[in-house]
Amino acid sequence: MGRKRSRTWEHLHLFIACVIFLSFTGCATLKELETRMESREHLVAAQNLFEQGDYEGSLKENQAVLSLCDNLPPGDEALFNMALIYAHHEYRGRDLRKSLDHFERLVMAFPQSPFAYQAKIWIGILQDNERLSREIEKANESLRKSQQENEILMKEIDELNKTIRKSKQVDIEIDEKKKEISK
Repeated sequence: MGRKRSRTWEHLHLFIACVIFLSFTGCATLKELETRMESREHLVAAQNLFEQGDYEGSLKENQAVLSLCDNLPPGDEALFNMALIYAHHEYRGRDLRKSLDHFERLVMAFPQSPFAYQAKIWIGILQDNERLSREIEKANESLRKSQQENEILMKEIDELNKTIRKSKQVDIEIDEKKKEISK
């Protein structure tokens, strides 16, 4: 019935199948590689800008990495860098809440990232800082209330002292009248 296929044709079919497979996967791999290289370039530029004190520029470069990578590495590094910039004491736009949000996003999106452990440490520090700031604000509010109460009490003491002086003056006048009458 059917002829036996020769090995040459089997190898040719296998070769064609491999070429088709590699052409489909090769394009995706090349695009991924190109995206990673572009992301790396942005990360290097971001680091250079950060070291020069151009925090806004560094933020923009890191944001470019995030837009390229979404939730894939090196997006984790970009999030980490952005969080550090928002926490940096020299950055005019310093915002510890944004820093905390970026660290938390990193831990959620990239739990296996080498930056996740450091981000968890920063989260703890920033949360402690936030808690202490609230406690300081409560203490300052309590201090303000105590100062107001103190001022009110000082006014009352002054009024009472005036009343005591007037009372002493009246007592002196009464004693003088008694002396006059007894003479």
